[in-house]
Amino acid sequence: MTPVAVPGPPEPKGPRRRLLRRLIRPAAAVLCGAALYLSFPPRPLWWLALPAFALLGWTLRGRRPRAGFGLGLLTGLGFLMPLLSWTGEEVGPVPWLALVAAESLFVAAACLGVAAVSRLPAWPVFGAAVWVLGEAVRARVPFGGFPWGKIAFGQADGVFLPLAAVGGTPVLGFAVVLCGFGLYEAVRVALVRRATGALPRGPLAAAALFVLVPVTGAAAALPLVSTEPEDGTATVAAIQGNVPRLGLDFNAQRRAVLDNHARRTEQLAADVAAGTEARPDFVLWPENSSDLDPYRNPDARAAIDRAVRAIGVPTVVGAVLTPETGHLRNTLVQWEPGRGPVATYDKRHVQPFGEYIPMRSFVRIFNKDVDRVSRDFGPGDEVGVFDLAGTRVGLATCYEAAFDWVVRDTVTDGARLISVPSNNATFGRTEMTYQQLAMDRVRAVEHSRTVVVPVTSGVSAIILPDGRIVRQSKLFTPDALVAEVPLRSSLTPATRAGVVPEALLAAVALGGLGWTATLGVRARRAARREH
Repeated sequence: MTPVAVPGPPEPKGPRRRLLRRLIRPAAAVLCGAALYLSFPPRPLWWLALPAFALLGWTLRGRRPRAGFGLGLLTGLGFLMPLLSWTGEEVGPVPWLALVAAESLFVAAACLGVAAVSRLPAWPVFGAAVWVLGEAVRARVPFGGFPWGKIAFGQADGVFLPLAAVGGTPVLGFAVVLCGFGLYEAVRVALVRRATGALPRGPLAAAALFVLVPVTGAAAALPLVSTEPEDGTATVAAIQGNVPRLGLDFNAQRRAVLDNHARRTEQLAADVAAGTEARPDFVLWPENSSDLDPYRNPDARAAIDRAVRAIGVPTVVGAVLTPETGHLRNTLVQWEPGRGPVATYDKRHVQPFGEYIPMRSFVRIFNKDVDRVSRDFGPGDEVGVFDLAGTRVGLATCYEAAFDWVVRDTVTDGARLISVPSNNATFGRTEMTYQQLAMDRVRAVEHSRTVVVPVTSGVSAIILPDGRIVRQSKLFTPDALVAEVPLRSSLTPATRAGVVPEALLAAVALGGLGWTATLGVRARRAARREH
């Protein structure tokens, strides 16, 4: 007798499939963030931003705003948690995770807006504008904002970089996001047309334009990128003296750090005398190269003066000034051979939780390291432009390079060259220094200026107005970078326009959100009438 197979109970495929479906978009959101992180330096993978935003478009399109917020939060965490890991290098995970959580809320809010406008015609345009609006808000609040991680800063090696000269970081970031959303929309409408054969060609052509317009715009902007010396050239030297050891306690090594920079400058002077190095027109030291106040400490003043006399040209020294009362000052001092200090620039945008502690008593509950900043720094109020041997040099100290307005002010005030003296020793060998260097490269193209980046411990660099690095140091290695660089005085459209491109894109975003809200109100009214 042949046995008859008795079917068993059916596999519970339904619940599992539903669970998988629910997890697909959250997983995709995290993957979007991870791809955005990988698109940033030191990796030359700028193009990863395009598939990242294409995937984000698929993740958010047609979602309810609340779902868009949750998915955006996952994207923000996947992006910013690895990108900003350097912030916990010496102070532990709590400040790092707190910063990531706070900044991810801005990404979440932007993704909520993208989801809201995703049902509109030409939604990639509105979605990209909403993303830029989110970055604009994040760059201003709270405590003056935190622009780190703007999409534009990951594009220093990308084909879209010339657009920085058109409209600064907002236009550059908008183009990248629009192209990514456009890629998704082009694939989506092509698949719909293939499946149904009923979709008109118009939507497919529009989707193609969302991709082609940013690429074509970048190609059209290439003539704005030039290294021609409109005002002659200058030979500049950037000194990297190095620090004795890594970490937050590098400030306890103040005299050693000062001596390192003085010694490296004197060695450069010997190389110039021997004919093995070109004589610079001026020398740039980094931020914090003298944390001993040279106005109050005779030994520090003597060490700086010897080095400047040896090289025989104007030198910019990064110093911490310690007045009897009031705030400390993160100051750049113009030091002339035989005359001493003749001009100063006080950092205008001091770093919250780094150079000053907002809500100190509350923050101390979570991390005692706030008391390492025992006395707050105060901001300056004047634009930094020094006349160094006839060359007007604009100054933006370290963290300030992340802020559009700080760098632009120096150029509109007449700078022919920009210096970004920095101190990255606190962050060791993390990716922070490369992320910051990419910002400086974007600024060079944005304003068509040579940018010189002297850093205490590296990476120091000399960047041409087209964003190319011509000299670069190694991390934690004493060095003196010398190069003849072009001086330029013309203003790019981005420099002339200032905040106008960002304001226009914000208006597009708000218009799209307003349109979406109006359609929602009409739909609810229609539903009530039907009932």
